[in-house]
Amino acid sequence: MRALERLARKKIDPAEIIGRDLARGLAAISAELNRQVGLLIHRQGRVESVIVGDHDRIVIPALAGVRTAGGRLRGLRCVHTVLGSGGLNDEDIMDLACLRLDLMGVLTISDGLPHLLHVAHLVPGSRDGRDWAELAPVHPAARDQSCIGLIEALEEEFSRARPIREVDKGQDRAILIGVTTGSRAAAGESMRELAELARSAGVQVLAEVIQRRRHIHPRFILGRGKLMEIVIMSLRLGANLLLFDRELSPSQVRSVTDHTDLRVIDRTQLILDIFASRARSREGKLQIEMAQLKYMLPMLATRDDALSRLTGGIGARGPGETRLEIDRRRINDRINRLAAELQRVGRQRYHRRSRRRKREVPVVSLVGYTNAGKSTLLNTLTRSEIQAEDLLFATLDPTSRRLRFPRDMEVIVTDTVGFIRNLPAELLKAFESTLEELFEADLLLHVIDVANPGWHGQVEVVEELLRDLGLERIPCLRVYNKVDLVDEETRQGLVAADGVAISAVDETTLPPLLERVETLLRRDAGRGAGQGLR
Repeated sequence: MRALERLARKKIDPAEIIGRDLARGLAAISAELNRQVGLLIHRQGRVESVIVGDHDRIVIPALAGVRTAGGRLRGLRCVHTVLGSGGLNDEDIMDLACLRLDLMGVLTISDGLPHLLHVAHLVPGSRDGRDWAELAPVHPAARDQSCIGLIEALEEEFSRARPIREVDKGQDRAILIGVTTGSRAAAGESMRELAELARSAGVQVLAEVIQRRRHIHPRFILGRGKLMEIVIMSLRLGANLLLFDRELSPSQVRSVTDHTDLRVIDRTQLILDIFASRARSREGKLQIEMAQLKYMLPMLATRDDALSRLTGGIGARGPGETRLEIDRRRINDRINRLAAELQRVGRQRYHRRSRRRKREVPVVSLVGYTNAGKSTLLNTLTRSEIQAEDLLFATLDPTSRRLRFPRDMEVIVTDTVGFIRNLPAELLKAFESTLEELFEADLLLHVIDVANPGWHGQVEVVEELLRDLGLERIPCLRVYNKVDLVDEETRQGLVAADGVAISAVDETTLPPLLERVETLLRRDAGRGAGQGLR
């Protein structure tokens, strides 16, 4: 122990990777213990940590408290011994890449003395299919290249390889990651949607990575080798965020974060963040906060020393509550309060619908995939000015407007939140009171963006969600939107289909839709004679 403490107090010349005396002391202790021993050395030459492993390997501790240097390399190099012949292995390269170490060195031992020092470092561009390079092994005392000079030259190369970003300073820069056990075509469609979600959230997408695996890795989602490639890519591109196109468990988020030193967000959290930034009404804000808290609750399962301290004070009976339990209880209390508030708001919305039913005014609800053009159609039909943008989930809060038909018939048209594949269950549950508007509808208009190449899949997603919500009993008319953006052959095929083809931005294309809607509503009114409309 005293010898290890002496190692920790040593300081070397920053120009040397380890130095002759430090290498001799490290080799002697490793040979005596018959274990691998490693050092984490700061760029200034001081020893940050001494690591004692077993005979075959060492485990580098968490480096969360050590800042990365300039957002690129960490400012630390690792040198550890190996017992017997051999140099760098795959685990060393993985640690080098994922921890963004300046250098990774392996010191071989002969008769208790240092023999050869094997050193590897990352490179900005792939060389011979590898993102790292290995220096020729030499004796620790014989190295003539300056260590600090080599590191500074590498960082300068990384800096030149990174794009200049003065305009988007402060903006999140993400790498999109898709891992699938199915076809690449389906994964590609889902990734395009993830890119649109990122754009809606104001995130700059730098690159996309798709990996097809037989089984999803339980810890890292993707393979360790692919994870190493992504870390190198983040160094080159200056990324600070990884966006996964699937829902991650809390343990998976922690594992990837610990091994990459990058923020990790899954698809669910991204959608919740978009909703939180778009909600305007009181009800919408309550719904989003509730969904976020329910999503956050499992994340509190993190075990950490800071959370294990007890907070029971003087006079408290028993050991008190852990910080973790207090946070969990506070979140549960907040969820219960939000649920009570949403019930009150829901009752107010129910009373408004009751007054509407007494007047026997038919209700037409617009449903469809997000960014299909529902808000634009509502604006054109009712000459309103509701926010309508070419963004996913641009409209969250339900909106109702009156529409008068030419033959003395008045209806109420409502616009609700758009659907999306893999919509988080908690989010759907949080918007339950908002979606109750759909249950009061006499007719559903399923707005479909036919300019989107994957519109057939979007139709299936919406219809499946409508079935899950129990809305299949309500008559539904397909409205094929954006026909002005498709070719003539596709347009003719839509005209022959069971629906109405329109362009929501062109008022002249809407009369056939209005005639069809009026016919359906009058037919339902005739069927419900004596009982009234819903």
